[in-house]
Amino acid sequence: MTETILLTGVSGFIAKHIALAALLRGHSLRGTLRSPDRAEEVRAALRPHLPDASALDRLSFAVADLERDEGWPEAMVGVTAVIHCASPFPLVQPKDEQALIRPAVEGTLRVLRAAQAAGVTRVILTSSCVAVLNDGKDALQDEDDWCDLAAPGTTAYAKSKTLAEKAAWDFARANGLGLTTINPGLVAGPPLDGHFGSSLGLIERILKGRDPMLPPYGLPVVDVRDVAEMHLRALDRPETAGKRYISAAGSIPLAGIGQLFKAAYPTRRIPTREAPGFLLRLMAPFDPSIRALLPKLGRLERVSNLRAVQEMGMTFIPVSQALKASADWLVTSGRIWA
Repeated sequence: MTETILLTGVSGFIAKHIALAALLRGHSLRGTLRSPDRAEEVRAALRPHLPDASALDRLSFAVADLERDEGWPEAMVGVTAVIHCASPFPLVQPKDEQALIRPAVEGTLRVLRAAQAAGVTRVILTSSCVAVLNDGKDALQDEDDWCDLAAPGTTAYAKSKTLAEKAAWDFARANGLGLTTINPGLVAGPPLDGHFGSSLGLIERILKGRDPMLPPYGLPVVDVRDVAEMHLRALDRPETAGKRYISAAGSIPLAGIGQLFKAAYPTRRIPTREAPGFLLRLMAPFDPSIRALLPKLGRLERVSNLRAVQEMGMTFIPVSQALKASADWLVTSGRIWA
């Protein structure tokens, strides 16, 4: 069954891949943008990957901002399903955590209210593994787990994704919406164009050799193409409504990422060793991204993808392949010199 999908934040790294997957399946797609000036950017990113250029005839745009009510009623006209992908993603945590939390929560509720008012009953929400990961639990974590908002190491970003997802579940239960959330780990893989914001910031930082050593920390990783595929599989399967789905191929330490990149680009100056904790604590006052990691030092965050495998039939692109696809794209595109 083909749908008319509203995809929020269509110019984003993940959203462009969702748009491509939707158009390849024959769906009609309306993407929201804060500025109409970026419409041609999205078309240009998708065009080379569509075997039939006429597929772009099924792509339209609506101007709508997560922080404003204007535009959302018009964007929902004729829509049969919503994929809410838009959300702020910072490389460095803001001084005021509400700068992230407020637009994430209020924006999500704004989209859901507009969907309900338009009679849309099916919503797929892009959440995050940070809304699952609980630093107080060392075992493998799954969709029953939630981030502990009160824990000392919980970042503003983790709070924003957790609170936005919880608000979405509360709204869906109260209003009869068929909600599914997709919770990706670190999203790697090849961008469709050079406009991908801070999504590959960590990968760029390691490739550029900015740090002589890497923090002793590891996290779940997933390829952006698998993330997009999960959104569409969720939409195809009504039985996924009411459930969360972790999107991750596996976990890897940061030093493991450095070693992978060093093997692929041996002439580049890429860190491969773990930094001692005392050194990181000395550096933290001068580097906000390191400071945010201090409570997590020594952890390898591990999550289960069993639900996605069993209920969606997912076969994930291996972590090493996803990361190398990012690195290869960054190098060949000229973003990072080979």
